[in-house]
This record gives sequence, structure tokens and C-alpha cells, in this order.
Amino acid sequence: MALELSATAEPPGWRAWLGPIRPAFLLLSICCVLLGAAVVHWTRGGVDWQRLGLVMAGALLAHAAVNAFNEWADFQNGLDARTTRTPFSGGSGTLPRHPQLAPYALSLAIAALLLCAAIGVYLLWQEGPALLPLGLSGLALVLSYSFWLVQRPWLCLIAPGLGVGPLMVVGTTLALGAPHSAAAWAASLPPFFLGNGLLLLNQFPDLEADRWAGRRNLPIVYGRRVAAGVYLLLLLAAFAALPLAVLAGWLPVPALLGLLSLPLAVFAGRRVWHAPDRIETLLPAMACNVALNLAMPLLLALGLWLS
Repeated sequence: MALELSATAEPPGWRAWLGPIRPAFLLLSICCVLLGAAVVHWTRGGVDWQRLGLVMAGALLAHAAVNAFNEWADFQNGLDARTTRTPFSGGSGTLPRHPQLAPYALSLAIAALLLCAAIGVYLLWQEGPALLPLGLSGLALVLSYSFWLVQRPWLCLIAPGLGVGPLMVVGTTLALGAPHSAAAWAASLPPFFLGNGLLLLNQFPDLEADRWAGRRNLPIVYGRRVAAGVYLLLLLAAFAALPLAVLAGWLPVPALLGLLSLPLAVFAGRRVWHAPDRIETLLPAMACNVALNLAMPLLLALGLWLS
């Protein structure tokens, strides 16, 4: 298939060379690292900005690696040829348009992962073994998501949230020299629940293609209606976790700024619940869902900075 496509493939431009890492998707990692930095600012009164830059680079490299591995895997197994892409699902479409870039995508994924690991080793040397469990978990997540986790419905559900929630938020606080704290873990819960919901909703349009490729995510195994219910529970959990953390004293009152993103959740949740099988109706909900995943951690981070 790749050889047949390459005969009519257009020459790749600069966008194609960046395509496998899905640059727009990397904004979520930036928001979550900034949230971790805000926790450190609130608990310790200051942030090492140079170290923060290094942590940000590591997080972006990890996210780029998992995206590139996913692009390569979906092209190799033929899934890309069966997927109807939307702005939020179905991959970037880079490799179907430029199949000659498939080896490059794999090399890019490996290089990004190795650079991320090198940054992790340096931070481990600087901060000690507290980072090791999170670092190893992050590497395992990047390597296994596209090749193993996508066949296990409940692990596939929570893997994205683990990546952008505890691994990024708590990992950032530890890399910046802060000890384990209830504040860090509490701040990581909204991105955890929302990140799971982000990938879950993005699986809705790809149900038939993913089933053909042998994947076993929640929409495939239980249907879109059940998956819609799980999505609503994830939204509820994200918006319940924040006030509960404030009531417990783990986060300050200004952290409740994160609740300003609630209208986005209401809009997305209503659309998903009332029309889980109508993809054209879900597209505005998917756009709103992306905005929610960016807005809530940023508003929560702003509240912590203001504290």
C-alpha cells in the first residue's frame, strides 16, 4: 500500500515534516507543565525558570514521541487508509499523503523518546530518586500506548489522563525540587479526568476503523452510548475534584478559578449524551472538549499563581 501511494504522493513541505508529532496537540502538555510550576510557586514561593524550561522540553518530547509512534503504527497497520479524519481525530493524515516519510516518523519518535530520557536522567541526577517511578512510568506509557494499551479498554481509557495528569503535573513539581505534596496530586486530578475524556471522545468517529484494526477501546467494546456515560462521569469527576481539594485544604480558594471552564463542559456533555452516534453533531463538542482541556489547567494554574 505504501509503495502504491508513493507513486502519486506530493513532495512534502515543512508542515509534513512536523505532521507526525501533531504540533497543535502539544499545547496540552504546555498547560499541564505550567500547572505543575504553579503548584511549586504556591507551595514554595518561587520557580527555577531555567529548570522549568528543561522540564517543558522533556514533556513536549514525550508527547511528540507518543504522537509520532501512533502516526507510524496507524499507517503501518492500514488504519489510516480506513479512517475518516476530523480536526480532532484520525491522526494528522501526513503519512497517507507522504508515505515516504514513514521511516522518518519512526525515527522521529525514537529520537524524541531518547532525548526525553536523557533529560530525565539529568533531572534524576539533580533531584534524586523521587522522580524515578514517574519517569519510568512515562517511558512505558509512550512505548506501550500505540502497540498494547489500545487493545485493553480500561487501560486505554486512563492512559492519556495519567500522562497529562499525575505524570506531567506531579513530575514537574518533583523536577523543580518540590517534595511530594497533596497539592500536586490534587492539582493533577482535573487534567487526569479531562485527559481521559479528551481521548475517549476523539475515539467516537473512528469506531469502525479502529475495530477493523483490532483495537478494543470503550466505544468499540461497550458502544458509544455507554462510552458517552463514561465521558459524562469523567467531566463530573474533574469538576468535583477541584472544590473537594479546596475544602480539604490541599489547594487555595483562588484555585476555584478552574471552575470558570464549566460552561465548556456543559456544552460538550449535553451534545455527547444526546447524540453519541451522530458524528456531525459531535464535532462542536469535540472542539469544546479540546478548549476545556486547555482552559481548566490554565485557569487553575492562574489561581495558584494569584495565591
